[in-house]
Amino acid sequence: MQKRQLGKSDLQVYPITFGGNVFGWTIDEKTSFEILDAFVGSGFNFIDTADVYSRWAEGNQGGESEIIIGNWLKKNNNRDKVIIATKVGSDMGSGKKDLSKKYIIKAAEDSLKRLQTDYIDLYQTHWDDPTTPIEETLEAYDQLIKEGKVRFIGASNLSTERLQASMRISFEQKLPAYVTFQPHYNLYEREVFEESLEEVCLEHQLGVINYYSLASGFLTGKYRSEADLSKSQRGGGVAKYLDARGQKILTALDKVAAELNTSQATVALAWLIHRPSVTAPIVSATSLKQLESITKAPDLAITQQQLDFLTKESAWH
Repeated sequence: MQKRQLGKSDLQVYPITFGGNVFGWTIDEKTSFEILDAFVGSGFNFIDTADVYSRWAEGNQGGESEIIIGNWLKKNNNRDKVIIATKVGSDMGSGKKDLSKKYIIKAAEDSLKRLQTDYIDLYQTHWDDPTTPIEETLEAYDQLIKEGKVRFIGASNLSTERLQASMRISFEQKLPAYVTFQPHYNLYEREVFEESLEEVCLEHQLGVINYYSLASGFLTGKYRSEADLSKSQRGGGVAKYLDARGQKILTALDKVAAELNTSQATVALAWLIHRPSVTAPIVSATSLKQLESITKAPDLAITQQQLDFLTKESAWH
């Protein structure tokens, strides 16, 4: 397993990013610690979270995931061994997404406090805020980088036009430029990214750390029919994949997984890892058994023929 350079940054990551959205939501602190220990113990080093995780869970207010990661970092005294990415801009209770300079500076301080660290390796725009000029957002990041609180910046969920505009303004005004992009991308959800965003990422050499890499668990093969949707808290988000194309993708995953004597999840992640634009897919786990199928993906001996077969069977056009 080799490290990969994250975009044009000097950050070197192994090709799986652990998604911290489950911390403080579907798993408690104790289980989160066990999974993080096992993830890093397997040789991985990249953890992604956001200030808003997991505000949606009953009794939460946001910041729960960062707090758990901060407690874990403190317990293990291993801040220099891992790369921490978090995000800003989601609605934290104000009723709107906010990328104003004042808001970002304050939000970064809050994240640093929760993470119990004095710097964030990768600070990302979570959602677009069309009411704030792109220049103002980038100026906030410029200040944080100059203060040593942020090393590099990335973006998530921007449209092709807004991502292009951001890259152009960074260049023209000599402001920090995004080094990564975080799209919704997996074997099923291909169209939005591949249609135009992928081209922009390749053109600007952005490291791609895609989320929902296993389509909320659909690509593990756990959900085959409506009756399976009650298997987990995330089941409801899977119903839309139970169409003819979804079934065709599962059949293809079943075939390749059987050929390689591995799980469907491992195959689906291996396909992503071998995409020319992808650096390190984001994926989360709520048990050590789930984690095992994730950590096996980078070293899976999948052939080009098998990759091409999966690409063909999951074609969206």
